[in-house]
Amino acid sequence: MMASAVAACGLLLSFLLLTLLRPRLPAPWRWHWRGLAMHAGLWCLAYGVLLLLLGRPWFSLGLALAFVMLLVQVSNAKHLALREAFVFQDFEYFTDAIRHPRLYIPFLGWGKFAAIVVVVSAALLAGLWLEPLAAERFAAAGAGWPAIILALLGASLLFVGHGKVEPSFDPAADLARWGFFACLWFYGVAERRPLVSSKERAAAPYLASGGDLLVVQSESFFDPRPLYDGIRRDVLATFDGISQQAMHSGPLSVPAWGANTVRSEFAFLSGLPASALGVHRFNPYRGALASDIQTLAQQARAAGYRTVCVHPYPASFYRRDRVFPHFGFDQFIDIAAFADAPRCGPFVADTALAERVKGLFAQAGQPLFVFVITMENHGPLHLEKCTAADVAALYEPAPPSGCEDLTVYLRHLRNADRMAGELQAFLAARGKPARFCWYGDHVPIMAGVYRQLGEPAGDTAYFIWDTQAEGAPQRTRRALHELADALVS
Repeated sequence: MMASAVAACGLLLSFLLLTLLRPRLPAPWRWHWRGLAMHAGLWCLAYGVLLLLLGRPWFSLGLALAFVMLLVQVSNAKHLALREAFVFQDFEYFTDAIRHPRLYIPFLGWGKFAAIVVVVSAALLAGLWLEPLAAERFAAAGAGWPAIILALLGASLLFVGHGKVEPSFDPAADLARWGFFACLWFYGVAERRPLVSSKERAAAPYLASGGDLLVVQSESFFDPRPLYDGIRRDVLATFDGISQQAMHSGPLSVPAWGANTVRSEFAFLSGLPASALGVHRFNPYRGALASDIQTLAQQARAAGYRTVCVHPYPASFYRRDRVFPHFGFDQFIDIAAFADAPRCGPFVADTALAERVKGLFAQAGQPLFVFVITMENHGPLHLEKCTAADVAALYEPAPPSGCEDLTVYLRHLRNADRMAGELQAFLAARGKPARFCWYGDHVPIMAGVYRQLGEPAGDTAYFIWDTQAEGAPQRTRRALHELADALVS
């Protein structure tokens, strides 16, 4: 009886903890009944399994509630930085945070992370020390009986609540309809569907010509000058100049905000909009190896090109070491090739990356497609320091207090602008046909700056420049999934 009472108490507390989610969820009685059934079922199943394994009712309660609280805090941190709640596909980031802590934990907050570690550790020690182990916890006559009943009840509720649910995959709408636990479940089940597409790639007359291709996905690249009039116009002087000469340029609608670079990578390479991906829109690479997606790299390789990806970060991140060969890349050059390269901040400098790319084209013996994913401007920006010299060089007049992240960002953005100029000048001097595409994957995470200066729309910017282009440049708004077809048409 005690275990059942503790489980009921925990269920109520789990609903209470979800009131801390931001933005707030509707009250549970406003959820679809399936959402309530899934929430109660997941709680009973999880608590029943913990109770069976641990034999301590209160300790099991504490662990289950601590996990719920962890998910709430992580979801709130993600929403603050990325305007999106935690979804099932984000569970992968827990292991990524262990392997790459600097990329993730600062957005939760080192203080909050330390507090979570202390509280969880204290709860574990207190639970093991203060609550005695139940006798015969695996026996039906002992603690095992209520645990088994709770687990079976939870499984029954999951069976009843599961049904044939078709989420919208708009997290805000689905959370409001189903609740947090049910959304995690439904998104997890939906991921079992394969990532497939019947889309045939459009004809690519440029590839038939054998001209080289260089594509740079510039980390967090966008034009921040509309945010604040005091940003010096020459921060993007080179980008502006190339855009005025380019075949195509303009604002770019991208499927990511602040992070989730792979969403933008996949949109460019596959030519597929997020609406065609179902649940795979959140991380297309999780299901990519079982997909039949046709990519620009496959198309280029079939036309006789050597295809190379250059990304100065571990190739295993986001499974790129396995996904990119599947997408048609002959070679992946990762951080191992940049051991002695200069850094700007914690990451390989964009100018060092430009030198590596120029070397690839200088040595090419066949048409070459190089896809570059930069890292220099990757956050967290607030871990870097800005100086009075930076402010003087980047603004006139200086911005209001609280814009330090913007100053750090602009310092890196100026280097990205320099990289674009170096690559354009190199391609122009070679005297060989080449096209050069540059775009930003998403806007940067600068929550404090956006509170001060206003939030951008989320568009980035792009250009497609051709060494032999004739005719008037076209300024055209595009969606990222349309960009590759424009590049090779």
